[in-house]
Amino acid sequence: MPDYPGLDGFLLRMAAGTSEGVFDKDVIPTLVDTWVEDYARSVKGSQIVETTVDNFSYLFDIKAQRLIAAWGISRGRHGGKRDASRMAGHPKSAGERYHRGHAIAHTLGGGTDINLVAQLGSVNIGPFRALEREAVNTPGVLYFTYWSYRPSDSQTPIAVQQGLLCPGRPAKLRGHANELRA
Repeated sequence: MPDYPGLDGFLLRMAAGTSEGVFDKDVIPTLVDTWVEDYARSVKGSQIVETTVDNFSYLFDIKAQRLIAAWGISRGRHGGKRDASRMAGHPKSAGERYHRGHAIAHTLGGGTDINLVAQLGSVNIGPFRALEREAVNTPGVLYFTYWSYRPSDSQTPIAVQQGLLCPGRPAKLRGHANELRA
């Protein structure tokens, strides 16, 4: 998982209630550069694009057809209905122990399609939820997920890093293995 030197110092200098423009200008470009560099170390010949859907941004490798990272500012609890038919249509080829996990939780406003990732059920409904809930309950924070893969062309990530960045507080970073142990 990547390290983010200087991030805690920057967050601690930010005043509580700082506008999301500060994240857009000073934090997100550094995160994106870090993710692209880290991903490129293990995956050669990628074709990375950035897109935004419903207030969240995504880095996606078009060539390997897999999500690299997702991020956005929490606006509190999203009350919209889950599109079960879109989720059901998403491939579930990683095996029965994997879920169609949301990179950005539905309760934060994350949708389907690009936002769905093969995620171990034990992670998805386990430790992953704590930081998602905190993001939902703390409007104005920057929440992200960064997904790691083997150099192969597998679309199943081997790990995920979650981050919750709140002005005036150190970064909360959590890493989760996302592969079955032999």
